[in-house]
Amino acid sequence: MATTQEKTKYFIIDFDSTFTKVEALDELGEISLKDHPEKDQILKQIADLTNLGMEGKSSFSENLRKRIDLLQANKRHLDPLIGRLRTKVSDSIKRNSHFFPEFASQVFIVSSGFREFIEPIVTDFGVRKENIYANTFEYDQHGNIVGFDTKNVLSQDKGKIEQLKKMKLDGEVYVIGDGYTDYEIKEAGLADKFYAFTENIARNAVLEKAEFIAPSFDEFLYQNNLPMVISYPKNRIKVLLLENIHPAAVKLFKEEGYTVEIIAGALEEDELCEKIKDVSILGIRSKTMVTKKVLDAADKLLTIGAFCIGTNQIDLKAAVAKGVAVFNAPYSNTRSVVELVIGQTIMLMRGTIPKSNAMHEGKWDKSAKNSYEIRGKKLGIVGYGNIGSQLSVLAEAMGMEVYYYDIVEKLQLGNAKKCSTLKELLNIADVVSLHVDGRPSNKNIIGAKEFDMMKKNVIFINLARGHVVDIDALAANLKSGKILGAAVDVFPYEPKNNDEEFVNVLRGLPVILTPHIGGSTEEAQFNIGQFVPNRIIEYINTGNTFQSVNFPNIQLPELKDAHRLMHLHENVPGIMAKINNVLAANNINILGQYLKTNEQVGYVITDIDKKYDKELINELKNIQHTIKFRILY
Repeated sequence: MATTQEKTKYFIIDFDSTFTKVEALDELGEISLKDHPEKDQILKQIADLTNLGMEGKSSFSENLRKRIDLLQANKRHLDPLIGRLRTKVSDSIKRNSHFFPEFASQVFIVSSGFREFIEPIVTDFGVRKENIYANTFEYDQHGNIVGFDTKNVLSQDKGKIEQLKKMKLDGEVYVIGDGYTDYEIKEAGLADKFYAFTENIARNAVLEKAEFIAPSFDEFLYQNNLPMVISYPKNRIKVLLLENIHPAAVKLFKEEGYTVEIIAGALEEDELCEKIKDVSILGIRSKTMVTKKVLDAADKLLTIGAFCIGTNQIDLKAAVAKGVAVFNAPYSNTRSVVELVIGQTIMLMRGTIPKSNAMHEGKWDKSAKNSYEIRGKKLGIVGYGNIGSQLSVLAEAMGMEVYYYDIVEKLQLGNAKKCSTLKELLNIADVVSLHVDGRPSNKNIIGAKEFDMMKKNVIFINLARGHVVDIDALAANLKSGKILGAAVDVFPYEPKNNDEEFVNVLRGLPVILTPHIGGSTEEAQFNIGQFVPNRIIEYINTGNTFQSVNFPNIQLPELKDAHRLMHLHENVPGIMAKINNVLAANNINILGQYLKTNEQVGYVITDIDKKYDKELINELKNIQHTIKFRILY
């Protein structure tokens, strides 16, 4: 039985704001009007005219003439323009540069822009000169650009329609562009599909008409089963960011091409279960609880970023069982927390807060009673991790004697002295500062019994976790006067957002209360906003799990001229052998292989030659005890 021959596909691609990130005439204006006293006003007029034309709200021919007149450009400005445009090719076009020479006979640039600057750019990518359709400038005797060839159909209204009619393409025609004139080709029946290209700009007038959206060239290739340089369009990777995560993180994720949704506060479990269904990357801080129920609802989730130090709000075992890598920011806000402890210690030792409150009531109480220097005082640090150890250094530099207690053996810094027991530290310290993590075993490590061990007039500070202190016991010791002063930044229950009232027994007592802001400085949040996304992006792009808190840590080399297979499995004997048996049975040439395990899972990375049978993937996925399989290229 005879089969119908597949039609040839033709790809009509716009230039301005599609092949490049910018409108070329706007860029030309930046060059030609560089020293003009009214440059900004003229550029705005040009941009406004461009947008009117692209949205189909003005006569194209008249619009083009007005822009040429405003530009006051000369032929000598074209070389700098071309140089500028070469640096502003759309990221996904650059990424898939292989496409253009591979489909050279089927790719056409159809633009209302000008050949003088389009041709040098697109031919660099393998587009044929004869497949470029664009306007051309007209010059006066001094090389000034004074107009354009009015006989060229692309200079006229509905010019792209007329150009496509002339081309008489016999096959399926796909149009990719950002402007209304690109849509008109489809509207006129000259194209089978129109893709509104939104990587650089999204025009509502065009989006309203478009059947298909292409947030990137990757997406266009993916939808049409055409060869692409990456394994999955980045715009399909959805990021959900909760709890006011720093804009630096949003910027990094958007620059990577991901689709980002932002919610200011935390979400309750059922809300998050509903919201997370199509999310690939979840970003949270300390209030959002990522439970097993949430993870079971997250079918597409690849990774969670905790934009803070702690991860006790995440069920890490359930996450790894679902193949979800978790990253945090163990160092990024250390300095901010330490500075707040130092500041609060000084304020409490000097009795500054009650004196300030009294003055607001008109009371002048100039007295040195219960007002002390911190020099020479004994600081007891409970938990000698990143924050505790840095606090040790700063406190000692200010003249304090430092003691610390930690259940893990830690090398002291400077002259800090290790205490063998918590009781020993509490008996010694004039100031007790907590810096333990949020593991369940740390719940109420400071309670009534521990407060009894402390000195009279002790200063007590908790910037660690809310549940590590028995709040009622702390309140009782503040009321009795046993504690000279306290500062608390974290609480067993904290409001989900800024609109919820803070309810706690410590309200009204002589204690500095802060709303979990130990790490909330602009510097810390910026650092966290960069550190966590970079770890996540590295994992998504390369499989690198370095500094993950729940995956085996592997630091991988750059992926070059290969496909990378990532296999996460339960840590049981024989999996590595099964993986290699599948590879051998499929005659796969292994270019590199890496394995790391922890007590729960094994993580195998295999770099292979690009050519392989697709059945290989199914076989690897179906190996018993497989948790998750991904392929990168």
